[in-house]
Amino acid sequence: MRRVRMGLLAALCVLPLSGLPAAAQPPQGPVFEDGEAQPVFDPAQAVHEDLFVTAPVDSDHDGQDDRVHVQVVRPKETDRGLRVPVVYQASPYFSGGNDVPNHNVDTELHVPEQPGHRSLRTAAGDQRMSAAADIQWAYEEYLLSRGYAVVYGESLGTGESTGCPTTGAENETIGAKSVVDWLNSRAPGHDPGGAPAKADWATGKVGMMGVSYNGTLPNAVASTGVEGLEAIVPIGAISNWYDYYRSAGAVVAPGGYQGEDADVLAKFVHTRADREPCRAVIDQITADQDRITGDYSPFWDERNYLNDVDDVRAAVLAVHGLNDWNVKTGQAAQWYEALRERDVPHKIWWHQSGHTDPLGLRKEEWLRELNRWFTRYLYQVPNGVEEEPRATVQREDGSWVEEAEWPAPQAAEATLRPTPGGPDRGGLTTASIAGRAVESLRDDATRTAEDLAAAPSSPNRLAYFGEPLAEQVRVSGTVRASLALAFDRPAANVTALLVDQAPDGSVSVVTRGWADPQNRDAIDRTSPIEPGRTYQIEVAMQPDDYVFAPGHRLGIVVLSSDHDFTLRPKPGTGLSLDLSRTAITLPVVGSIG
Repeated sequence: MRRVRMGLLAALCVLPLSGLPAAAQPPQGPVFEDGEAQPVFDPAQAVHEDLFVTAPVDSDHDGQDDRVHVQVVRPKETDRGLRVPVVYQASPYFSGGNDVPNHNVDTELHVPEQPGHRSLRTAAGDQRMSAAADIQWAYEEYLLSRGYAVVYGESLGTGESTGCPTTGAENETIGAKSVVDWLNSRAPGHDPGGAPAKADWATGKVGMMGVSYNGTLPNAVASTGVEGLEAIVPIGAISNWYDYYRSAGAVVAPGGYQGEDADVLAKFVHTRADREPCRAVIDQITADQDRITGDYSPFWDERNYLNDVDDVRAAVLAVHGLNDWNVKTGQAAQWYEALRERDVPHKIWWHQSGHTDPLGLRKEEWLRELNRWFTRYLYQVPNGVEEEPRATVQREDGSWVEEAEWPAPQAAEATLRPTPGGPDRGGLTTASIAGRAVESLRDDATRTAEDLAAAPSSPNRLAYFGEPLAEQVRVSGTVRASLALAFDRPAANVTALLVDQAPDGSVSVVTRGWADPQNRDAIDRTSPIEPGRTYQIEVAMQPDDYVFAPGHRLGIVVLSSDHDFTLRPKPGTGLSLDLSRTAITLPVVGSIG
């Protein structure tokens, strides 16, 4: 492996001048070994600055451009002429959050011909949480010691920043982008006293990184194609806000936060001192997000970064949990697929945990991966990272594998069809179904999907299982259910689960998906349901990478409302499934027939 030792070369050049005062000697430069930046800088001596960057947007409508509160932490050598790249974290969370109630989800579903049912919200609590003060980050010392400056930016409407929080709208992207522009001398900055502040210590090469919302903002900024943003590391990040709070027209919640929506999150992070200018802005979010129909709309289209993926030029190292039901796997999978199709430098890490940072899962290997990514794209050291396997996947037993690409290139589509017995446990076959067979269930949102899937029999779901597998079978990608369904009421939820039945009979949910049958024709248009008429309802489950062990049974469960994710109408809606017109398509490695 090629070795680059810029810092050591600089040190050799200084030796003859060792009698000069320290201030006259060239500063320590970065050192690279085996394609990785080495820890040669002292984080304890870092320079700290508190600044503001002007963003070209007035989201609080006060007649002045919004300003972003920024904290800079940089190696002391930058005061002596060393210029360094930046790792930048933008966040709405640095100043805490407010106590905000979620929407009521125990409500009837919308019927187009009748007035909708809107769940009225109480006002958000007004207590301010902790001030930003000196922002802390687990990666700060690691990055500083390797010659990167670390920059923190408070998202608009939070902490000391002005403007308004809007849960992913364009103004938040512009606010976060303005810091990249400032680091490249394209946007004005000033210190708390109003004196101009320039980033003359920066090379202009910027990486963005963070978890959750803090990882979503890098996706947003990268979608602008801003010059200078060379790499991003989105961890558990959103690529399309509609898919975070909706699914094929159905109103759904992030896992663990039933009833949350775009307005709730905006109120939670709205921590600027003077909040009155943003109240009307956030009230408009409540109106525009539309919890009535769940339709895709201009409101959601503004928050869909996939629209501008053609503009992404930053190298993307994505990380996501295969068991993340907060920011679901589809967010990473669809972003990654779009980047791959456009030949943007890309790599993905899939781990077996939920909504979390890989630092606590596989620290040394993760830090090495991160270091090599930033060394390649921020310091432009040719370490060959772009030639390495594109996918790192943690298996169910905790082991890790590296693969050429994701989903597994060897995965092939297989189709399964249900056979009668669903109220108890029906079968699954690769053969076509002869004759018409219809089975029914009745919605009961008080019961969880996990309990319904595990029940030996139930009137509230239909379950179908294949024969015990002769060999392991890997599902890698998106499972799709095409369900021929009729409804006895003009509104219903539809939920489909992929499940794993162990030899002892226990059943676990692998992945799931949801749809509103009123959006069967298009996610941006509600079409009435005629009770008794059969419709083809397509349900795309959340992408996964899961291995079914030999002796286990692969299963499909169909139900209506999903207690932990969908709206929860009163029990009683009837659904009828025509088995002869129903099929499940799975991307598999191995044989399931």
